[in-house]
Amino acid sequence: MKYARFSVLLAAIALSACASVEPGGGLEPTDTPADWDAPIPTDASTWPEAGWWREFDSSELDKLVVDAQTQNLDLAIAATRILQAEAQVRSAGATLLPSVDLRGGASQSGQFEPSSNSQSFSLSLGASYEVDFWGRNSAGVTAAQASLRASEYDRETVALTVVSSVASTYFQLLSVRDRIAIAKRNLENAQGVLKITEARVNAGVAVPLELAQQRANVAGQEANIPSLEQQERETRSALALLLGRPVQGFDVTATTMAGLKAPTVAPGLPSELLARRPDVRRAEAQLVAADANITAARAAFFPSISLSGSIGGASAAISSLLNPSNIAYTIGASLLQTIFDGGQNQANLDSTVAQRTETLLNYRGAVIAAFSDVDVALGAVASLEARERASQVQADQAQEAYRIAELRYRSGVEDFLSVLDAQRSLNSAQDQLAQARLARLQASVTLFRVLGGGWTDAQTTAAATRS
Repeated sequence: MKYARFSVLLAAIALSACASVEPGGGLEPTDTPADWDAPIPTDASTWPEAGWWREFDSSELDKLVVDAQTQNLDLAIAATRILQAEAQVRSAGATLLPSVDLRGGASQSGQFEPSSNSQSFSLSLGASYEVDFWGRNSAGVTAAQASLRASEYDRETVALTVVSSVASTYFQLLSVRDRIAIAKRNLENAQGVLKITEARVNAGVAVPLELAQQRANVAGQEANIPSLEQQERETRSALALLLGRPVQGFDVTATTMAGLKAPTVAPGLPSELLARRPDVRRAEAQLVAADANITAARAAFFPSISLSGSIGGASAAISSLLNPSNIAYTIGASLLQTIFDGGQNQANLDSTVAQRTETLLNYRGAVIAAFSDVDVALGAVASLEARERASQVQADQAQEAYRIAELRYRSGVEDFLSVLDAQRSLNSAQDQLAQARLARLQASVTLFRVLGGGWTDAQTTAAATRS
């Protein structure tokens, strides 16, 4: 038996050497690039500020973000997960402390014939403590604390996503309203041309074909407006949902994207990004928890050592229950070593090691995705700035072409097809410009988000301290 236990201990030590891992390790040298591939703004500050959404210069957006930070349901759910994780930390910490219990009892026994009875009373205080010699319980505490940190980082990730979604959805709502206004102006222009065409047909200057074509154009403009109005309702509903409130009675006062700024920001070194993304820090905390779980699973191969003691007394009368002559105590120690468990401990260790490998791969994936997000966002900002400039020129020239074509048509110099073509070009150019402006604003939001939105680990630590 002695040699059997010794061999088990040697096997456990060998397994512990194989399973030993370093928290946060495992990144390949190629995982962290030296610099970014996409163009970096040279006239922007490095890293976002904590209130980055204020740089869009919209007081209404600022108010919406504040409302979302206090009322968003996803944020509230993330906060409850932190409360659950805090309770798990307290529960795991309790295993490092002794348990104390107080027991009392009273009984009476006797016979009916002949009549006789006896009474007895007892009271005892007991304590037990598991010696955490192999670090299993402390590893459980470490895992619980790391899981708590992961929950805190998860809340910060949700908060950043919510704020970004509010800004993006708000801009989308204003963009749809711009497009509705454009469609209505184009409809008025088309109706004006229709009146001219009707007058020319009545005067015999134009043919009925031109009238039919313009009526079809007017109908097409009218048909476009209801679909845009439905988009406006859907976007407004999505924004209300982000604020944690029903859409009924909800609205925003702004009606256009005009006046909004499109700020930009520059990233620091790629290696610095890892400390500025709460989702990456969450994956790292999960890796720390996985390492601690391996330590706990490894400790299961070793014997458990417990200390126990009790003191109490028993008496036939309560008054003499605490008499020294009736009080006794016990002190003991126990050791429990599993000799054969059908491979359960080994299976648990294998499972925990595999889970750690999965967590490590998730961590690497989060890191690589973070680098990719920034490069893509930087490229999008640069390309969409160029697209917006070109769309503005296109819309301006389309407006001028329509003005000239309509004037020449009124004078009878230009045919109707030129006017019709100019109308369509103007409608398309103005709508594309509104969409280009929206894409540019949303690209800025995305860049602020993928750079961490001004988040730092100190903010999470301070919030945890306040709670």
